[in-house]
Amino acid sequence: MSVHSLPRATAPEPVHQAKVHLAASLRMAVQDELEEGIDNHFTMKVPGVEGQYLVLPFGLHWSEARASDMIVFDEAGHTLEGRGVVELSAQCIHAPLHRITGANVVLHTHQHWAMALNMLQDNRLISASQTAAFFDGQIAYDDHYQGLASSLEEGERLAACLGDKPILFMKNHGVVVTGETVAQAYRRLYKLERVCRAQVMALSTGQAIEVLSPEVVARVKTPSVHDRHPRAERERLFFEARMRVLDRELPGYAD
Repeated sequence: MSVHSLPRATAPEPVHQAKVHLAASLRMAVQDELEEGIDNHFTMKVPGVEGQYLVLPFGLHWSEARASDMIVFDEAGHTLEGRGVVELSAQCIHAPLHRITGANVVLHTHQHWAMALNMLQDNRLISASQTAAFFDGQIAYDDHYQGLASSLEEGERLAACLGDKPILFMKNHGVVVTGETVAQAYRRLYKLERVCRAQVMALSTGQAIEVLSPEVVARVKTPSVHDRHPRAERERLFFEARMRVLDRELPGYAD
């Protein structure tokens, strides 16, 4: 059994596991072409501590992220643990989002296909596929790009736009995806990019898109009583499988 999937009785302590998972998700983003080198940001609340957040210090490429690289920062941008500093927009976007929404994990990217959709005047994700149907009612929209995030007020504005939804589409900018765990948030981010790609490709044909009916969407979103794998387990299994891929192809994230 992988050291990253230990039984509950011998699981690593929460802060270390959070650092491992955050580093792993950054490397996964490189494999999935969701990153921009050293830019954009993934953050997580420090388990058991209010007002403190984990992030990869600015200047490190996501492909080289390690658990031991993670720093702890606060809303004022101070580095409380580790070496390096938090990038300004990460501080200004993520700290208020964590504080106001209560999200444990906040992922912000400029990933290609989601960005392409958010460059359109009509950037709404439509339920035209089984996977897209799962995002029905889960996305908030910020239709007014304000420029570079250089103050906490911008993060507070984005938090107000996000409301109680787990995903924010940022017109002319990118996306924010939140979650209770890194596994949940990253799976959402990964799936979101794939449905955005499918929608942009379908739009590029110039043909009318067949949208699922509300009744079908509701059936897709309703868990089957016969499903042996609840949503949380699917998120965990997905993330553990991806960590095994990293162990083969891009090891070192747990160091």
